[in-house]
Amino acid sequence: MADTGIPPRRINRRQSGQPTINDVARLANCSPMTVSRVTNNEPSVREETRQAVLDAIEQLNYKPNRAARSLAGAAQNRIALLYSNPSASYLSELLMGSLDQASRSDVHLVVEQCEFDKDEEKVVRRLVESGIDGFLLPSPLCDETALLDMLAKQGTRAIQVGPGRPHADHSAVLIDEYQAAYDMTAHIIGLGHKRVGFVIGNPHQTASGQRLSGFLDAMKASGLEVTDGLVMQGLFTYRSGYDAAVRLLDQPDPPTAIFASNDDMAAAVVAVAHRRHLDVPVDLSVCGFDDTAIASTIWPELTTIRQPIAEMARRAVDLLASELRGNRSGKAAKPSHITLDYTLVRRQSDAAPGLVRRAMKRGPTSDG
Repeated sequence: MADTGIPPRRINRRQSGQPTINDVARLANCSPMTVSRVTNNEPSVREETRQAVLDAIEQLNYKPNRAARSLAGAAQNRIALLYSNPSASYLSELLMGSLDQASRSDVHLVVEQCEFDKDEEKVVRRLVESGIDGFLLPSPLCDETALLDMLAKQGTRAIQVGPGRPHADHSAVLIDEYQAAYDMTAHIIGLGHKRVGFVIGNPHQTASGQRLSGFLDAMKASGLEVTDGLVMQGLFTYRSGYDAAVRLLDQPDPPTAIFASNDDMAAAVVAVAHRRHLDVPVDLSVCGFDDTAIASTIWPELTTIRQPIAEMARRAVDLLASELRGNRSGKAAKPSHITLDYTLVRRQSDAAPGLVRRAMKRGPTSDG
């Protein structure tokens, strides 16, 4: 922090006792305008100065006056998070990250549910008319081309969160879905499994296709055959994962490992295994994708791909807030596509293939 040489007792405060923007400027050895730029997260501030201002804000416990900022032309942006995702675990992570960053970026966050492929355009029009400045579109809405085209045409900013294929006119925060699935499949094969089952995600989401491609290419690279009976369709829901697991394990020669496209479906696979008195991972290895809360709350805990959902949401809110501020100051930014790192997290649900029990091949008659 810059040393102003001003003893703490000389820092004047308004009669309420709360620190003012001038107090922060004195302590950080800069102008009040620079403090304003930092609190508005404007890019035209040197990093050293920005850090000095942030340190002063923290030391003084300064809270910007939103009303005054609005009069100065920096009205609080209103952002809408639209969701249409069946996974409560995914939504929980997404919401935590969005709310956290909304507070930091001084934006008003509106959370709105809309039915996928039915009323999203109607919902968006209503929100725009109510004063919403921009949108966060997580999966599956991030893949709705008609919706994205409509927003681009009317000049409304939107950030895709977790798209399989970023839109040319909108910014996006994502991971490499294909490579993550490839790495997980290679890990399972490396344990010694040759018959690996796969549960596909929602066919309307491009990420589902990329995860499937990663699985298929990893199997092919190892010279392993993928028969029709090893790949089952799911919908990213627990129930669809349960049904897919039943079909996979009812086969005469069932897989010794199952890789599901998200944790909800992987948890359902584990439930089917338990119902059939199969030991996970001795009789059946099960792996998931996302590393949501359910991955570490079931037994055994899931080996999975950690998609940094909360961090993706934070980056998306921050990016959208910056773009909206740029628009207001006449500095429109080009769309940017940010790819974050994923992690393969190994827990207790995978192991080298053991002796497959006869019950696995036979299967009970009361599933479902």
